[in-house]
Amino acid sequence: MPRKARIDTSGALHHIIGRGINRQDIFSDKYDYVNFLKRLGEILKETETPCYAWALMPNHFHLLLRTGKVPISTIMRRLLTGYSVTFNKRHNRLGHLFQNRYKSILCQEDAYLLELVRYIHLNPLRAGLVSAYKELSRYPYCGHGVITGRQKHEWQDIKFVMQMFGDTEGKAKVGYSDFMQKGVELGKRPELTGGGLLRSIGGWEAVKGLRESGEYQKGDERILGDGDFVTKVLSQADEQLQMKYRMRMEGYNLESLIKRVAEIMVMNLEDITENGKDRKRSQARSIVCYWATQYLGTEQTRLAKMFNLSQPAISQAVARGKKLVKERSYSFLE
Repeated sequence: MPRKARIDTSGALHHIIGRGINRQDIFSDKYDYVNFLKRLGEILKETETPCYAWALMPNHFHLLLRTGKVPISTIMRRLLTGYSVTFNKRHNRLGHLFQNRYKSILCQEDAYLLELVRYIHLNPLRAGLVSAYKELSRYPYCGHGVITGRQKHEWQDIKFVMQMFGDTEGKAKVGYSDFMQKGVELGKRPELTGGGLLRSIGGWEAVKGLRESGEYQKGDERILGDGDFVTKVLSQADEQLQMKYRMRMEGYNLESLIKRVAEIMVMNLEDITENGKDRKRSQARSIVCYWATQYLGTEQTRLAKMFNLSQPAISQAVARGKKLVKERSYSFLE
C-alpha cells in the first residue's frame, strides 16, 4: 500500500521523529550532537521556523516545529542530508543513516502543544539518560535545559511556551516546572507519537464509546487532533492537491509559470530571467519562487541556481511572493 503524502501548511505544528536505520545510533559522541544542533539552528534561523521543543537521543530525535517560510519537508531534507554526509565521512561508513522516512505528525495546537513540549522534553529521563527530574536541566541535548536557563540556544522559541504558564518570568518557570514534574508520572504516552483517531481520542475505549453513541469522527494517521480539525486539514490539503493536478493537466511547468508572472506584472520575460536587482524584477521573481514551490513542488536549490541567488535568499523570496499574491489577489490560473 503506497504511503500517503505528507501534509503541511503555513503555521502548522509538527511533531517530528527521526530514527537511525535498523535502530542504529545516529549520535556517537559529543561532536555528532553538536554538529546536528549547529545545522538545525542555522536552518531554523535562516528559514524563520519556530522550534518549541526538541530532544536528541542516541538512536533517534524529536522536534516540535511550526511551518515558517519554507515547508517542513525542505527543512528536514537539508538537515538530514547534510548531517548524514558528515556523519558517514567522519565515521568511515556508507549507506543510509536514517530510516527512509522520518515521521511528521501535524498536530492540533490548542490540545497538544504543551503536552508535546512535556513529552519531548521528558524523553532523556524516560530513556534513563538522566537519573532524576532534577538532573534533566543538565542534559545538554534537550530543550528543557534552555527553558530553565541551564543551556542556551537562540533558535529555540521559549517565550511562546512560557507565556502559557504565567505573566512573569518567575511565575512561568514555576508553572512550567510543576507541569513537567506531573508528566513524569504519566509514563511513555504512546498516544503522542503518532496520529490517527485511536491516538487522538485516547484509546480503544474512547473509540468504542463513540461507536456506541453513534458519533462519527474523522481520523488520519498523519494528524493528531479531533475530527473537526482533521476534516479542516484534509480539506485544505485536498484543495492544494486539486490545484497541483489541474496545473499538471493544463501543462504548467516552470517556464510557463514565469510567462504567467510576466503577463500579470506587465513585464517582458527577459526582465524576470536576466540579472538585475530593481524592485519590480525582485517582486516578480518572488512570485515565481512562491508559486513554483507551492504549486509545482520546485526545489529551492533549482530556483537558487536559476536566479543566481543563495538558498536563504530564495526562502525570503518565497515569503515575499506569498505576501504579494495575497495583497494583490493574483491568481496563478487564468
